[in-house]
Amino acid sequence: MAPLSVIFLSLCFLLPLLSPSISTNSEGNALRSLRRRLSDPNNVFQSWDFTLVNPCPWFHVICDSNNHVIRLDLGNSNLSGTLGPELALLQHLQELYKNDLSGEIPKELGKLKNLVSLDLYGNRFEGEIPKSFSGLKSLRF
Repeated sequence: MAPLSVIFLSLCFLLPLLSPSISTNSEGNALRSLRRRLSDPNNVFQSWDFTLVNPCPWFHVICDSNNHVIRLDLGNSNLSGTLGPELALLQHLQELYKNDLSGEIPKELGKLKNLVSLDLYGNRFEGEIPKSFSGLKSLRF
């Protein structure tokens, strides 16, 4: 029995080191999911190191003094792909800029109560603006 417990304890200590998704916080995990959805021909995501706990040092990610992501400055980066519901995990997000994105606008973006600016022009979105956006009381632009 002792060898089994040693293996278990070893895995508990090693697994976080081997799995970047465990290392990053929930905002980093949301950005990782976004990154997987997007084609990046200009390598704007090259600084996104998913082994870091906090995504604030990454290029195009702006954080507040509490290390919460408040802005994704990805506009005019020639990104293509779709936005997903994982962006709703960026609860402090205030600004999201345009690109060459397609698909439907995720209704989960309506959960971003701090969102002030959402620049979606210049994209190829389909469908209607989600009804959940009616709850975005801070949205100005």
